[in-house]
Amino acid sequence: MFKLGATILKDIRILWRDKVGLSLMLAMPIMLVIVVTNIQNSTFQLVDKNKLPILINRLDTGEASRQLITSINKIGMFKVLQIYGIQNEQSMSDAMHAKDAMLGLIIPANFSSKVAAKANNIAGKALKSFGLEGGTLKPAGDVDPLTLYYNPVLQESLRLSVAGAVRSALQLVESRETLRSLYFSINEKPMPENLENEMLNNQTAIKEIPVSKSGTRIAPNATQHNVPAWTIFAMFFVIMSLGGSVVKEKISGSFIRLKTLPTSYLVAILSKQITFLFVTMVQAVVIFSIGIWLFPLMGLPGLNLPSDLLALVVITIICGWCAVSYAICVGVFSETQEQVNGFGAVSIVILAAIGGLMVPSFAMQGFFRNAANFSPMHWCLEAYYTLFLEGGKLKDILNNIAPLIIITLLLQAATFWGLKRKNLI
Repeated sequence: MFKLGATILKDIRILWRDKVGLSLMLAMPIMLVIVVTNIQNSTFQLVDKNKLPILINRLDTGEASRQLITSINKIGMFKVLQIYGIQNEQSMSDAMHAKDAMLGLIIPANFSSKVAAKANNIAGKALKSFGLEGGTLKPAGDVDPLTLYYNPVLQESLRLSVAGAVRSALQLVESRETLRSLYFSINEKPMPENLENEMLNNQTAIKEIPVSKSGTRIAPNATQHNVPAWTIFAMFFVIMSLGGSVVKEKISGSFIRLKTLPTSYLVAILSKQITFLFVTMVQAVVIFSIGIWLFPLMGLPGLNLPSDLLALVVITIICGWCAVSYAICVGVFSETQEQVNGFGAVSIVILAAIGGLMVPSFAMQGFFRNAANFSPMHWCLEAYYTLFLEGGKLKDILNNIAPLIIITLLLQAATFWGLKRKNLI
């Protein structure tokens, strides 16, 4: 026990002198959590606060085009800016860049007349199918398409949402014209405005309820998603300091000197695991504390800790142990400081990517969806999300803990085999 205590004290002193390693393990993940949460929170609140600027060039002066602009404005996700004199793609492109707009829309000159003709034709067909006299049916051509311009930096998912929103506004305008034409054909007078609004706005409400294991109805926010995810990333980033420490000791001959003493290098390995497991716990406490107390001061949603704190402590310890085991394993098999830093940094990013920290696992397809099961970060993240987002308990994350422990034991076995193979123990 004395040997282990002395070795832990030695590792703590070495770690304390490694200012760069400490900054990588604490300062960098904290900055990452703050920046990513700010960015994602802005995306979550796109509809409420940060509306997308859209330039609308109205070549048509009729009522239908005016109603279309009004409908687009009511959607809530656009900041409508009307411009004039745009006739071609280059002019719209210049205007979008000048006004820093992500979207541009051109309403063709004959839009209102074509919409009215199409509505009259549909109304006439409806009356004829009812056995009523609908007048002479005139063939109506298709309405000339609207032209929607978008900045290529706009993500595809958001662009599809934009196109769907504009299409909904267009459908509302066409439906209104059809109803007016049908009502006028039957009653020979304009449709009352209150009846028109009642028929067009009589939509069934949709209740959105988050499903949780605890039965709570708290909607998750950017903080609840990001703080647990990047805490895991911070834990695994101890490889930059811990892996490098193992390599330094191999190069300096510490392993050889330990073999001449009445102790074992396994004591040194255990010491490093205990020391850096404590470091991962400090990382988790610091990042969670920032989410709880600092984020509200920055205008971000505060972090709500799960109700089962014991489960949170258990999964944090297991995640930290897995991260430390991975770092030591990489350090044992690396020959130089450059190898452990290069491979360590790249491998952590890859494990984070396939583990769901950067792209949700449910959005992955094929090989990468199956590959997520081999990333320890995936099981850490699933356990954290069960606690933070679904209000789960310890029993609910046992199916995540089991594979995480198996991966950790495999890393420990690989480390032991590597030490034996290199005659270090």
